[in-house]
Amino acid sequence: MNIVFIHQNMPGQYKHLAARLAADPANRVVFITKRTDREIPNVRRLSYQPSRKVRENAHPYLVSTENAVLHGQAVARLLMGLREEGFRPDVIVGHPGWGETLFVKDVFPNIPYLNYCEFFYRAQGLDVGFDPSVPVNVDTVLRLRMRSTPLLLALEACDRGIAPTEWQRNSHPAPFHPKIEVIHDGVDTAQLLPDPDIRVTLANGTVLTRQDEVLTYAVRNLEPYRGFPSFMRALPRILEARPKAHVLIAGGDEVSYGSAPPGGGKSWRETMLAEVPLDPARVHFLGHLPYDQYLSVLRLSRAHVYLTYPFVLSWSMVESMALGCVVIGSDTAPVREVIRHGENGLLADFFSPDDIAAKAVAVLEDPGAFAPLARAARETAVERFELSHCLERQIALIRAMA
Repeated sequence: MNIVFIHQNMPGQYKHLAARLAADPANRVVFITKRTDREIPNVRRLSYQPSRKVRENAHPYLVSTENAVLHGQAVARLLMGLREEGFRPDVIVGHPGWGETLFVKDVFPNIPYLNYCEFFYRAQGLDVGFDPSVPVNVDTVLRLRMRSTPLLLALEACDRGIAPTEWQRNSHPAPFHPKIEVIHDGVDTAQLLPDPDIRVTLANGTVLTRQDEVLTYAVRNLEPYRGFPSFMRALPRILEARPKAHVLIAGGDEVSYGSAPPGGGKSWRETMLAEVPLDPARVHFLGHLPYDQYLSVLRLSRAHVYLTYPFVLSWSMVESMALGCVVIGSDTAPVREVIRHGENGLLADFFSPDDIAAKAVAVLEDPGAFAPLARAARETAVERFELSHCLERQIALIRAMA
């Protein structure tokens, strides 16, 4: 098969899928991306940049739409180049989030297109309006309607869609649900194994093992969408109740979702530390970690906190379950799809530091009592998210489309 992948941040969700397909000599794989610094063996990378930035006088509702058109135009030019050189894809696989796939069907109208259905923006019932501290005005609602334009066009154009979870599929308009298959990206549970002998030396020289009381929290960036303020407000209660506990916090100071703290100039970490001073000898901010170090932190965990708005479910939650962590997750719809309270993890009120703290303290205090939840968490990860099984289903769908 000839397969074209499209994702501005190569490899994105296609890390394992593109590599698996490219490993088969019967396939030719092309990856269209904005990245110029990443390679996948046997994959031809084509990099692009939009021809210009969004106009400064663009209507505020149309900023994201114009940006999508610029990205889609740049990708269309690369696709036309492939067509002119005689390369005919059997399937095109792409993420519509930045508008890159807008014109796929205009360049290759008869080629099947598999759309990645990660999330559909709405003004009600999902992330927007969930946090009462973040006001929603009419401009937010109207701008959000237009922000969904490239996503809606991709849904109309695609032959099939793929969503990682049922909840994420259901965020999309109901008429399109029949052509969206639910298949997770997958995690390598054969490699993500608990390690009872793990040892981690922190920057200050502290050495931690599985015998220590370690509470973990790991996200791409420390921000409200992933419950960082609630987690920070829970820590004083946890540290007071468990005087020997250490807290390991992995994540950067940028903003992936939502907005920066009011006032400007500060990160959410700095903002929350100003509100909740914590002992740096016990609370360790690790920043962005290389993947192997991030896994070592999770392998240390006696209790792992994962909080999220009603939004895209993080790979990190599934990875922590595969590693046998006792997960204290937010009682929000994306998490409830995976974690069953008291069976394979615990659920806590997203907005209640007291509830989060109480559940974390219980696990830190008596890990043996919660060991069955840790085992069940790994079983869930293996049964529902094992990489080889997910890849088999993804590739079967692609072959059926081709």
